[in-house]
Amino acid sequence: MTEPANPHMTEERDQVRPEPGHPTSEAVERPEPPAAGPPSGASAAPRPSRGRRWLTALIIFLLVAIPAGYIVISAEQSRDSGQSKEEEAASTGLYNDYPSKVQQRIYNVPIPAGATPVYYYESNAWHHSALYVQFRTNDWGLDHYLKWAGTSREALKDGEITITNAQAAKVGWDLADGGQWAGTSIRAEDPHPSQNIAVNFDEPGHPVVYVVSTVAFER
Repeated sequence: MTEPANPHMTEERDQVRPEPGHPTSEAVERPEPPAAGPPSGASAAPRPSRGRRWLTALIIFLLVAIPAGYIVISAEQSRDSGQSKEEEAASTGLYNDYPSKVQQRIYNVPIPAGATPVYYYESNAWHHSALYVQFRTNDWGLDHYLKWAGTSREALKDGEITITNAQAAKVGWDLADGGQWAGTSIRAEDPHPSQNIAVNFDEPGHPVVYVVSTVAFER
């Protein structure tokens, strides 16, 4: 007869063998998988996408192009403004502004304070230059201007327009014979300026002065 199996070994096998339909009382430990990481030799910093590179390039382009566009527009506007002023001067012959202090001194045409409106035009030629000036003033301003120019109200001759038709046509002046006019001329040796002065007294207390001052150069 065969001897029965060792009862202790049978009990151990019974403890280890799980019953059908029930898990084992002790879970079997399994090693955890390693954490995912960058491949060997790859940089840890993310690379910029194509969309981000395109956006950066667009921003740089706009930062360069927009100021340049403003410069071009400003230059065009400045050029157009200069052309408009030149066209205005060419059509009327006069600028609606004060002549510079240097021009007033060279041509001996000091504009009295408070004169308005004031127009001027300078003509330059090979042997002479001329300054055409028109301004409205008051009785005080007229007296002071004539004094500064080297003459006086007493020198004005009633009904006389000393500015020639050719001079008036050059700047578009229409100095008709009608109205209350008085004029005088100042003759000076070269290179000092000579002046033709005509004053309109149609509006009492607000005379309008027309001056053509010419400087001749020694030949």
